[in-house]
Amino acid sequence: MTIAGAAAGALVLVADDVEANVELLRDQLTALGYRVIDAGDGPSTLARAAAESPDLCLLDVAMPAGDLGVDPRDTGYEVCRRLKQDPRTTRIPVIFVTAQNDPSARVKAIEAGGDDFLLKPHDRHVLGARVRSLLQLKRATDALAESLERLQGEQRTREDLVRMVVHDLKSPLTAILATLEMLRDGDFGAIDEGPRRALSDVEGQAEDLLGLIQDLLDVSKVEEQSLLLQPEPIAPAALFAELCFDWAARFQQAQTTTRIDVTEDAPVFAADKTLLKRVLSNLVQNAITHAAVPVTLTFQARREGEGIQLSVQDDGPGIPEANRERIFQKFAQLRDAGAPKVRSSGLGLAFCRVAVESHGGRIWVESTLGEGSTFHLILPLTPPSSALPSRPAAP
Repeated sequence: MTIAGAAAGALVLVADDVEANVELLRDQLTALGYRVIDAGDGPSTLARAAAESPDLCLLDVAMPAGDLGVDPRDTGYEVCRRLKQDPRTTRIPVIFVTAQNDPSARVKAIEAGGDDFLLKPHDRHVLGARVRSLLQLKRATDALAESLERLQGEQRTREDLVRMVVHDLKSPLTAILATLEMLRDGDFGAIDEGPRRALSDVEGQAEDLLGLIQDLLDVSKVEEQSLLLQPEPIAPAALFAELCFDWAARFQQAQTTTRIDVTEDAPVFAADKTLLKRVLSNLVQNAITHAAVPVTLTFQARREGEGIQLSVQDDGPGIPEANRERIFQKFAQLRDAGAPKVRSSGLGLAFCRVAVESHGGRIWVESTLGEGSTFHLILPLTPPSSALPSRPAAP
């Protein structure tokens, strides 16, 4: 198909307050196979563009301004600015057709967002070439925009489906955990020590899975800016002691050694304790599962400016420099020679980042291969007000 054939039937808006000019352009454009609508002042041009979505606009500069609040000699520039700012009309190409033949007029046309500039009296062949070129460009732009919108819609559909499936997984998994606890506690009859240890191990794995499911849900909430924090005062030494108590059985099983180092100036701070403990637990989990030998974990806290810095240090295999940013991306799964192969969703550190950033903080890692890694969190003493709920959370 030729360019002329492809452009046939396109709708062109001619905006000019001189009827003779409108009729001339109408005749020339109709002869080229275009459909033509017209407007004679600024407000009616904007109204017709929004209502009828023309494929292109030929715009005079000097027209009645109506209620646009500009000098009539600059009406076209204001119309073009508004067309480009309105999502309904922003992709309509605009060709200024004017008798103003000075450099400042061209500068104003460019600044207003115009796509081309023709002087009166114009050559009809030049007009036809410019119109065809811009219509072809608009069709390509529209096709790209539609393709992007379609892909974004498909992505949103997939993400919604994943969230629904993941949410539905929580109920049966919670029931499994409850049954395992009852079995381990002997509610269905006494069990020997060996089966009890096995049940405890299975229960721990199920709790890890439940944590991953919650991580995925919370990452989605943070990305949608719908996660509301429930801050409470936290003493760093007490936080680390509680974390070590929660992990005591796993530390014993993995022969993990722990140390707590809290400086005297480490302040009490406000944060969502549940989220923060899950952040620290993810760091502990990574340190234990990615090490080939038992590791030593050091939990540190100190004042950092107007906030607090929390750190989790291990003496494991370390992280290559090229991977130190990638590990915080969703579903990143890195395979390094010498590190044990572990099952991972690639989600834990992505959750850590969004949870810390939702508090107005930041997280990063320092690491030396063969010597270990240290994950640092800097948090404000109080989360930003934009992250807090406007009403009490439901019980």
